[in-house]
Amino acid sequence: PQGSEQARAFVSAFLKRSMPRMRDEAIQDVLTRKAVVLEHHCKKTAKAKRRKAKGFTARQRRELRLFEIEPEQRRYTIFLPLHELWKQYIRDLCHGLKPDTQPHVIQSKLLKADLHGAIVTVTKSRCPSYVGITGIILQEFKHIFKIITKEDKLKVVPKQNNVFSLEIDGFISYIYGSKFQLRASERSAKKFKLKGTIDL
Repeated sequence: PQGSEQARAFVSAFLKRSMPRMRDEAIQDVLTRKAVVLEHHCKKTAKAKRRKAKGFTARQRRELRLFEIEPEQRRYTIFLPLHELWKQYIRDLCHGLKPDTQPHVIQSKLLKADLHGAIVTVTKSRCPSYVGITGIILQEFKHIFKIITKEDKLKVVPKQNNVFSLEIDGFISYIYGSKFQLRASERSAKKFKLKGTIDL
């Protein structure tokens, strides 16, 4: 350890090098009246920016054929268990479909429910060729339903200008496709308003 004299000599020599413009008297005055803080400025390291994982674009999804169902999988019987799961899901959602349940309560639940697995029928349409199509909904997009029929045919039915009906435990509900043009994820958060009359 250094003695007090050596320490004073070291400090004065250090201050002379650090503050060459100040005289010895001024340095001594600073030492007696103020505390000298020796600061060390460290270089700021740039923080690595977190990159958000980007999903596929619509073009990439089409090229990878992510949403296409293979022809050998287009069989009605394969998706019957999905329909049974959907019925149980709706029963749980509506707390049991009892005869005394108010229709508007079930209707409001179905408006926000996931329809994948539901059996629907096109009851009205501006295009007569769509009327009567019945099957299980395999995929729901913003503007279309993809339906597998009992004849193992995959039908792409637009929502626009079509009315669909679905039946569960004796309760029949109608879907006006023109007012239903939302993705399933968006529909669950949407507030639907009651309307008196709805046209195609």
